[in-house]
Order: sequence, then structure tokens, then C-alpha cells
Amino acid sequence: MRTRLLALVLLLLLAGCSSGGTRDDGRITLRFQSLAWQEESVEANRALVKEWNATHPDVRVEYVQGSWDSVHDQLLTAFEGGEAPDIIHDASDDLADFAYGGYLADLTGLLSARLKSDIPRRSWETTAFGDGLYGVPFLQEPRVLIANAKWLRQSGTRIPTPEKPWSWAEFRRITERLSGRGKYGVAWPLKEPVSATLNLSLSAGGRLFHRGPDGKVTVRFEAADQVVPRTVHGQANTDRSASPTTLGSGGSDTLPGFFAGRYAMVPLGFSYRQQIVQQAPKGFDWQVLPAPAGAGGLTQGVSPQTLSIAEDSPHKKEAAEFLDFLLRPANMVRLALGDWMLPTGSQALKDPALHRTKDGWATGTALAEHLRPAPAQSVRGYPEWKDKVATPAFQEYYSGAIGLRELRARLEDDGNLVLARYQR
Repeated sequence: MRTRLLALVLLLLLAGCSSGGTRDDGRITLRFQSLAWQEESVEANRALVKEWNATHPDVRVEYVQGSWDSVHDQLLTAFEGGEAPDIIHDASDDLADFAYGGYLADLTGLLSARLKSDIPRRSWETTAFGDGLYGVPFLQEPRVLIANAKWLRQSGTRIPTPEKPWSWAEFRRITERLSGRGKYGVAWPLKEPVSATLNLSLSAGGRLFHRGPDGKVTVRFEAADQVVPRTVHGQANTDRSASPTTLGSGGSDTLPGFFAGRYAMVPLGFSYRQQIVQQAPKGFDWQVLPAPAGAGGLTQGVSPQTLSIAEDSPHKKEAAEFLDFLLRPANMVRLALGDWMLPTGSQALKDPALHRTKDGWATGTALAEHLRPAPAQSVRGYPEWKDKVATPAFQEYYSGAIGLRELRARLEDDGNLVLARYQR
């Protein structure tokens, strides 16, 4: 009797450790690892999983909570150990090495025609590697200026719109005019400076990464790539119009000073509006402005949030059917509202809820057509280049510790040595 009981316990433990599969009754279980973290977003994801399970008794989806803080290392460990979830939530700039490494399924023949046609080609380009498609881009956010509306009105400053944005030169002049007496025109939160700098540099015509006829990528820090870094450096070190204390801070760290009236504007991702709504003092008057424009107009780089299917999943067809359900236009709107971001789907973007002036939704939605794949999107070795070369180089440049010539040398010389190891 004890032997039979022990065997039963072992079977139950093994079932609990399973990464998904087919039960004896024929029912399939798919593990969906979500990185949703804001309360509204988690609720929306869990609700959609519940709705799927209620109408698909033979294909059950198990919701698994992941974390953005450790997703890359966690997924790599799971892939190598054969324990990856069937459906994977990530960001497009994290997919290249997983795609080339054979860990993600090619979705080309798995996705519905509806889903393929609903998402614009420019968004699909963020998850295309080689001849395959390794994720569905579904949520995106532009970088915007969150401004103290009362401060700007009282200064007589021209308020920019998506139709008539500020230029980078005008933005710098305005922040200088707004500064003085311990107050600053802008607070740049640049603890993670690379993606912000590169993505905004597209508006000035910068591209930084250049792919040759042989397919190899090299870094060239040219005049257009320097517009945004020189603006930030000038504000922080010459004009004294950018707070020096926030250069090493994250976006959330700037909000108390913003609410206290120390900074007129803070460049942030669109989704930070939720924190502002939750944390702003009663009566605080704020508004969303488009980021400055240059030779490239309002163009910005973006790395959308993505949904992928593990190559080792035995139920790719069913996983793709769940993605099609999750990303129906109405459901995509629910996910976007929960994350305070923009959907990639053309139909979802038409939803009236995303065109309200309240909380700046209309301004952000007007920027959606200007979003393009982030410059580093398909560059193998980018994570190492970013962490070991670009992040410390930009941090030192923005703080005034090194000059533009040193920055260029490090991005190009040191950076190309790193990238070369991934392109042999």
C-alpha cells in the first residue's frame, strides 16, 4: 500500500512540474508567460485567459506571471532546460538571439490572415529575422514630453502639436528660457540612456547601425546621430536647463520633482501617464506633447511588446489560435488600455477610447504612424554592445565626463569589436 501511495505522489509531483502538454483525457494545456505588471494590465490579461478557457474546454491556457527585470536570463535558462512556456511575452529587441538560436517557432505559416493583415508591415519588421517571423508585435509606445501645462501657459511658450512639433533646436531654446532659480526646463531620466537616445535619433535622421552588402553591421556615429546627444549634453552642461541629478535616474524617479514644480517637462514613455494619474497631487495640470522633430520628422524607433511561441512547444497550432483570440481588435484595445500603451493593430487604433484628449491619448495615437523599428532591432550582439559599451559611454558623455570625440570613438571602435564577434 505504501509503495502504491508513493508512486501516486510522484506522479502528482511530476504533473505539477510539467511545462504543459496533453492530459490523459485529451485536453491540451498551454502555458502563457505574461510580463504584464500594472494592475489594470494583469487584470486584462487574466480576464482574457479566463474567457478563452470558458469557450475552449479542450485547450486550456495556464497564466504564468513573469517579470521584465529578469526575462532574458529566465527565458534562456528555460529554453536550454527544455522548460520554456508555450506562449512567450517579451519585447522585440530581445528576440534576435533567441530567434537565431532556434528557440522560437517561425510563425509565418501559423498566424491567421486576419492578424497578418491587421498589423502594419513596419511593425512586423520588428520581429522578422532572416526569412522567418518570430513574434507578434502587439503593444507599442512612443516617447513623449510630459509637461507642466500651467508653467508652459504662463511662460507664453508655443505649445507643440503632432502637426506642428518643436524642432530639437527650438526645444533646447525653450528649456533654457524656462530655467533658473533652481528650476529646470527639462529633466532627462537617462539611467538607461541607449534606447532613448537611439530611438529619438531617428527623428533627426540618425541610424547608427549600417548593414553592408555582406549582411554585417557596423556602427557609424555620424552628424545625424549626434543631434539628440548634443542637445541633451548642451542642456545639462552648457545651458544648465536640464537637471543634472536626474541623468542617472529612472523615469519614475523624476515624478516627485516634476509634481513639486522643479522641472517643466520630462521625456517619458507614453505608458508613464498611468503613474502620473495615480500619483499627481490634486489639481496638478499636466499635458502630453510630442517629442521634438528633425530631418526625419516625428519618426521614432520603437521595440514593441511581442508574443512568441516556443519552438519546443508540441502544440504550436493551438498556441497560434490563442494568439489570434488574444489579439482580436477589441481584445487588443483592452490590453492597450490596461498597459496605457498603443496597439499595433490598425483596427484597434481606430477605437474611440484611444482618441480621447483626456490623459493625452489623442496625442499618443497621432504618433503611432511615425513609429518605426528601433535601430538596433535586428543587430546580433546588441545587448552586449549596449551594456558594455554604449551605456557607460553615453552616461559619461551626458554627465560631462567625456567629450563628443571620445563618445564617438568608444561607440565605433569598441562597439564594432563587440559586434564583430557575433557576425563571423
